[in-house]
Amino acid sequence: MSMNDNKGGGKRLLDLARNNSVPLMFILICAVCIPVSGFSPAYLLNEILTRMGRNTFLILSLLIPIMAGMGLNFGMTLGAMAGEIGLILVADWQIWGIPGIILAMIISIPFSILLGLMCGNLMNKAKGREMVTGYIISFFVNGLYQLVVLYMMGSIIPIIHSSIKLPRGYGIRNTVSLLHMRQYLDNLLAIHIGGVKIPVLTFLITGLLCLFIIWFRKTKLGQDMRAVGQDMEVARDAGIKVERTRIIAIVMSTVFAGLGMVIYLQNMGNLSTYSSHTQIGMFCIAALLVGGASVDKASIGNVFLGVILFHLMFIVAPSTGAKITGDSMIGEYFRVFISYGVITLALIMYETKKRKAKGKAGQMLQLAQSEEDGQ
Repeated sequence: MSMNDNKGGGKRLLDLARNNSVPLMFILICAVCIPVSGFSPAYLLNEILTRMGRNTFLILSLLIPIMAGMGLNFGMTLGAMAGEIGLILVADWQIWGIPGIILAMIISIPFSILLGLMCGNLMNKAKGREMVTGYIISFFVNGLYQLVVLYMMGSIIPIIHSSIKLPRGYGIRNTVSLLHMRQYLDNLLAIHIGGVKIPVLTFLITGLLCLFIIWFRKTKLGQDMRAVGQDMEVARDAGIKVERTRIIAIVMSTVFAGLGMVIYLQNMGNLSTYSSHTQIGMFCIAALLVGGASVDKASIGNVFLGVILFHLMFIVAPSTGAKITGDSMIGEYFRVFISYGVITLALIMYETKKRKAKGKAGQMLQLAQSEEDGQ
């Protein structure tokens, strides 16, 4: 083998490590933490499968806006709130089990569409700043959600059962019990192998969304979204309705986030009325970035790798922190610090890469112009 081949192979490995630095960092963290935590492989596998079933659908809802060039959709929190409103109403009507889960999903869809339309229109007015716009919109809609849930439910919107109402007679309690639909979806076709529970139905639903995304990418609308994501002006010249396409991407993402939130909360078995949705967007985006996705490129593979690595760290970090320092809160702080740190790191890396590409393109243009002048 020649020296050049060695150099070429080394450069490829270096590029691979640079492009996948976040997943590699998490693989190293997990490799160190797993033996120290002292958890058995069966326990870890059980926890990972449970968390995959709970979170994957939510994270998949982020893929379509990325395809449309709108970056990481922090506005997915709007869909999560729509899912929670569906669950509050279903809990009040005492419709439990699978019918309750399906009804909550159906109720969430119109709310998600309305919120998605509003979010999409606002993002069109803030092109190039979609992520920070989505982040701020989620705070604004959170205020509206709290107004509805804290004051309107029970006073204007009829709430029958006093068990979910605040003692004053209106407003919803801090926690709504979903005990009668807890893990109904996960248990329906569950398979138990050596003490490990595989929630087959939840994985089937997630698999259907994966198939839908693969099919959607090949459709005319999917191709339009990819064209808009690559270059809005070129897409507009090609006759694509750019603004409309971007709104559709956000509406789809919001609807899927609403459905995903129902799946997430039925697994948890209770709903923290005022806080369940607040961190959901942040953790889903962090998990996607841990899987090796970037602001402008993400795949289904990134989603699954991200769920496994991010949640494996979530499981082992508190126990590892307790073993090393004698204080389990250190592990808790560590995982919160890591989840925000990953988002920061990924955004900095993306911006650096974009600037380097711009610089290279500028140099190439200057070179081409100087050659033309020389001729």
